[in-house]
Amino acid sequence: MRLDYTNSTQLRSNVSGTLLHMRNRHMVILDLLLFGLAPFFALLLRIDGFQGIARYTHVLVIYTLCAVIVRSVVYLRMGLYRRYWRYASVDDLVQIGAAVFVSTVFVFIAYVVAVQLLAEFTTLTLKPTLPRSIPILDALLVLLSTAGIRFLPRLAERWQYHQPHGKVRRVGIMGAGEAGVTILREIRKSPNLGLDVVCFFDDNLEKQRVEIHGVPVRGTRGRIPRIVNEAKLDLVILAIPTASGRDIREIVQICQKAQVETKTIPGVFELIDGTVHVNQLRNVELTDLLRRSPVQTDTLAVTGLIKGKRVLVTGGGGSIGRELCRQILDAEPAQLVLLGHGENSIFEAQRELRQMLQTRGKLAEKLGEPGTFITAVIADIRFGERIKGIFCQLEPEIVFHAAAHKHVPLMELNPAEAITNNVEGTRNVVNAAVAAGVRNFVMISTDKAVNPTNVMGASK
Repeated sequence: MRLDYTNSTQLRSNVSGTLLHMRNRHMVILDLLLFGLAPFFALLLRIDGFQGIARYTHVLVIYTLCAVIVRSVVYLRMGLYRRYWRYASVDDLVQIGAAVFVSTVFVFIAYVVAVQLLAEFTTLTLKPTLPRSIPILDALLVLLSTAGIRFLPRLAERWQYHQPHGKVRRVGIMGAGEAGVTILREIRKSPNLGLDVVCFFDDNLEKQRVEIHGVPVRGTRGRIPRIVNEAKLDLVILAIPTASGRDIREIVQICQKAQVETKTIPGVFELIDGTVHVNQLRNVELTDLLRRSPVQTDTLAVTGLIKGKRVLVTGGGGSIGRELCRQILDAEPAQLVLLGHGENSIFEAQRELRQMLQTRGKLAEKLGEPGTFITAVIADIRFGERIKGIFCQLEPEIVFHAAAHKHVPLMELNPAEAITNNVEGTRNVVNAAVAAGVRNFVMISTDKAVNPTNVMGASK
């Protein structure tokens, strides 16, 4: 007899789809059924057969009623009907175990009290009593059954992942660290991608010949060409965001010689939130090959540039502008101009900086005296003529432009303000700097301006 593969695949898909869409209301019904059946099967296991069960009918019914009521209340109070079981984890299993333990204690207490009350006020035959092992067997059966049905949706998801979805590309991941494991999980959660991770590569010798989530580590980067041929790999994903440019170049060259497609995740400096997602996969670009260590600021060169000069900082009352001013004071400029439209913040910043200079004995009360002269200017960078007049009057030699709207959620709600302030305001400052003959202009930008996904980033 020959099975129809198409029909069997469709059946598996339907079953797994049903399990994936189980809701907590279904769990309540199943739990009530399991709570009621578990004592019966516990007793059946204890007495090895059906013959002796009739002797325990009354006490078994009492225990079962106590179990159904108490366990339902405990499961409800411990939040087991407010969880999304498609992503069930060890934490959820621990919570189920705690609920079973707590409910078992209360079930036993309720059963003992109920038996004593019924024995005193009724003529029911309550002998023999249930064996003392029944609560333990009952608890084990409840734990296994209720945990099992809650992990079915997750197992169904894994099952669905392993079903054919058209043409599947075989993938090897270079990097068996946190980023690589995250990519593996993301791919398994998205079977529509048509990717099947069959192996890892990693240069860490301690990770060789081990499996991670069922996927073996097949060797270091040097074994990529051999494994590409043996495992018929279609794609190698570089999941090593901390790798240097030299390492990336070497791995890419190895993959090119093996004639296998290569994709990568962003480097560590591009991963703003520290997380990796499968939608971040992209082709290897020139910037990936030029990854480099963080650039160390040449403090002496910066000090030499600023010392004795007239420096103007827009947005001097803001968090970034004020910190910039604090560090500029270390370079001992002749004049430091704080420009901003918020009078309170500018006043507070001016007072703080003056106190810093007084403590050091380097506060100048007017321009030309030894030390640094602090000037506060209240102005809005959106008014071009006003800004040009200030620049022509004060004649700054160096400008740090830090004035900007920077809060992403607020700018999403107020896009016009983001454009007028961050775009038109910056244009006004640049035009004023050109008109006043400013020697050095430093624009303080943001990481969110790189491939912007929001209004604030686009405006910068």
